[in-house]
Amino acid sequence: MTEQSTRRQDGRGPVPGPAFWFVVSGFKLLVLAGPGGASVPFAEGLDPWGLRPGGVQYLGTLRGYPSYAAEVDEKMAVPAGCAFEGLRSLFGVLDEDLFKRAFAAVHLVEWDRTSRFCGRCGGPTELLKEERAKACSKCGRLVFPRISPAVIVVVERGEQVLLARSARFAQGFYSVLAGFVEPGEGLEEAVAREVEEETAIIVRDVRYFGSQPWPFPDSLMVGFTARYASGELRIDGKEIVDAGWFTVDSLPEFPGKISIARRLIDWFVERHSRP
Repeated sequence: MTEQSTRRQDGRGPVPGPAFWFVVSGFKLLVLAGPGGASVPFAEGLDPWGLRPGGVQYLGTLRGYPSYAAEVDEKMAVPAGCAFEGLRSLFGVLDEDLFKRAFAAVHLVEWDRTSRFCGRCGGPTELLKEERAKACSKCGRLVFPRISPAVIVVVERGEQVLLARSARFAQGFYSVLAGFVEPGEGLEEAVAREVEEETAIIVRDVRYFGSQPWPFPDSLMVGFTARYASGELRIDGKEIVDAGWFTVDSLPEFPGKISIARRLIDWFVERHSRP
């Protein structure tokens, strides 16, 4: 993370002076409304907004100042001049460095909320000062922020791309295929398995494309490109309710620019668009 060389944790408390505050409620971020658009609180604390966070975590320095993630109750009253917004709606609204830090804040607040007790003995956990981790106060078990790797892949067949519609998507909305990596599985193996499981298509030439943190709640999306090898489309009608091969001129509605799914589709479009 940019400028995040210092690992100061909330066990030592925020340092005096102005800081960026990424206030999280559920999976939404508190933003201030102003003539220049949305912004995150920048102040010596959250008192000006009457906020009493239940937990604070240090996120590193940002633009030369400390930054913190702070959790507040979802039932609290929203301060005047503020709003809680989902990260998707803030893409392109917040500056890129603020937006990336917001992703980290949402991820860490959710980790803190869901790891307050040890999964081995049930004892309460405490944040450590020297590293990004918690320790069980009874058995000493360490708990680190959970990161769940998932693969996402654009599959080409000549001038066509494979897109599918999940059961949870809106009608008419399609995307590239994705799924979580299973224990004992390599990333490329996960790509091949997911595509075959969901569409009965066999792929080849699986190549790394890029990655993106996705804190909904704790994924790391690892993107790949692949080429069609064999098979006929066959779906289960449950997880995937439709799939098809599309050309640049026949693309359905697909994800917005916040996601690596969109970057993968844009990559296909750029490769196959005629000058």
